[in-house]
Parts: sequence; structure tokens; C-alpha cells
Amino acid sequence: MTKSNAVLSPFKKISLKGRDLLTWLDYTTEEVHELLSLSEHLKKNPVSKKLEGKTLGMIFEKSSTRTRVSFEAGMLQMGGHAIYLNSRDIQLGRGESIADTAKVLSSYVDAIMIRTFEHEKVAQLAEHASVPVINGLCDMYHPCQALADVLTILELKGKLSGLKVVYVGDGNNVAHSFMILCAKLGMDVVVSCPKGYEPDEEIVQATVQLAEGSGGTFTVVHDPVEAVAGADIVYTDVWASMGQEEETVERLGVFAPYQVNDALLSHAADEVNFLHCLPAHRGEEVTAEVIDGLKSAVFQQAENRLHVQKAILLSVLGG
Repeated sequence: MTKSNAVLSPFKKISLKGRDLLTWLDYTTEEVHELLSLSEHLKKNPVSKKLEGKTLGMIFEKSSTRTRVSFEAGMLQMGGHAIYLNSRDIQLGRGESIADTAKVLSSYVDAIMIRTFEHEKVAQLAEHASVPVINGLCDMYHPCQALADVLTILELKGKLSGLKVVYVGDGNNVAHSFMILCAKLGMDVVVSCPKGYEPDEEIVQATVQLAEGSGGTFTVVHDPVEAVAGADIVYTDVWASMGQEEETVERLGVFAPYQVNDALLSHAADEVNFLHCLPAHRGEEVTAEVIDGLKSAVFQQAENRLHVQKAILLSVLGG
């Protein structure tokens, strides 16, 4: 069985049926705009039966709140069903190969979402699965989060192209997907991080090319005050991600100058908004005054995970 390229519902102009979502590097600007438009539509019209009879298998090797609940609720709202598969409870956690797991699950479910560590595992799953595979998070990318980020920015600002968006902190998976997608959509993107904690160099080069093609810009700036000057959006994430717990004490010292607080935001635009993918550690990467203040849109951002993931599911499943 091959992954289909059949036409989607009349709502869609571009068919994404049968497509995997591993990274936004694989999608065109037009395809991203289609997903954003569908996300807006589904946010206004949340309940349908377009995925009735469809099943999503969800593999979790990393714990989750937003990813699990938003995917599961999204499938339910569209008439489908989601199956939670903790890696400790399936044979993948006992040594069964990715290829065998992909082939077996493809005969049971209509799509697979995986939240794991190595990006290679996601890529192998997609290679051997005959149904769409969605990257729910890996150590290199977090594409679903980035689409929710961009939808939130669009809602807050009414546009995307020409905005200055600044990510402050660790050059991690969240930063990678955010900078790729924002550069693809014509924004002026700045990543500010300590030396030695920059984003992956290959992803940096790809992002530079995307920005050149879209009319945006991309830069890495080590001084956070310089980085946020005039920013429309300031975004941060935890300083130690899952799997980096042993580095926490060291990272607290290294990243202390990169805390998003009122002093740092005073250098941004007057109408700046603050984003965070959550979970947050108040008093570390962000102060309570910022994340719980009027400039913060983090819970709007979290809600939007539901709407963009429904758009992705509906698109790749052809509902």
C-alpha cells in the first residue's frame, strides 16, 4: 500500500492527503498557509464527523500533557478515535524494530503520531509506514508546536510577514521548528542564545535560505537585549529539556542572563507579546510577572495546539 495523493475535501485547494509531517522543511509556504486557514476554520467550527471511522495511533516515548490531550481531543471532536501507545506497553519498548512496528501499525490505524527522542526514529517510522506519520516532538523538531505558535501570532498581530520575532534561550527543537516556519513565512527571525547553545548549523543554513526566499531575515544574536530590540514577539522555552536533566544546574548559570523579564521586554516593541510552549519554570527562563501578565499569550498558544493538529489530521487523512 502506498501513501495516496488523492484530492482532499472541497475546502482545500492543495492536497496533503497521505503526507507525513516530520519537519516544515518538507512543506511549501502555500501548504503552510492552507493549514493555517483550515486551523482558523476549525477553531470556529470545532465539531464535525469528517474523520468518523478513522483511528490515530499515538506512540509516546516522552511524557506529555498538551500533545496527548490535544491530539486525542481533536480526533474525538472530528468523529475519530485515538489510541495511546506508551513505548513501555508495546513491543517497540522491548526491542521490536521501528520497521516492523510501522508495518504492523499501518494495518491497524489510519495515521501514526510519535513523540520520541531521536529524529532518526521518526524518519524510519515514516519510511516504513504506509499511513501518514506526524512528528509530535523529537530532539530535532517540534513542528506541531510551531504551527500553533504561528497561528497565535497571526491572531495577535493580524499578519505574519514583516514581523520581528525573537526566540530567547536554548537553540533546541522548539527553536528549530519556530525559526524554520517563521522564516518560511517572511518574518524577521532572531534567535538569542549563549555561545555553545546555538541552533544546529545545518538548520541555521536552511533557515537563512528560507528567509532569503521569503523576504524575511534570520540572525543569531548572543546579546539578548540587542536581540529583542523592537521585537513584536518574544518566545522562550525551558533551559533544560527532557533528557538534559543532569545539565540543569550548569544550565541555570549559563542561561541566567537570558531570562525573559520586564527589564528585557522593555527593549521590545510597546505591543510585544510573550510566547512559551509550556511547561514553564517560573523564576527560571521567565518571571511570573511576564508569563502571567497582560503581554502573555501562552494559554491562547496552548489552545491552538488543538486546532492546528486537527487541521493537520484532517489534511493528511483527507477528511
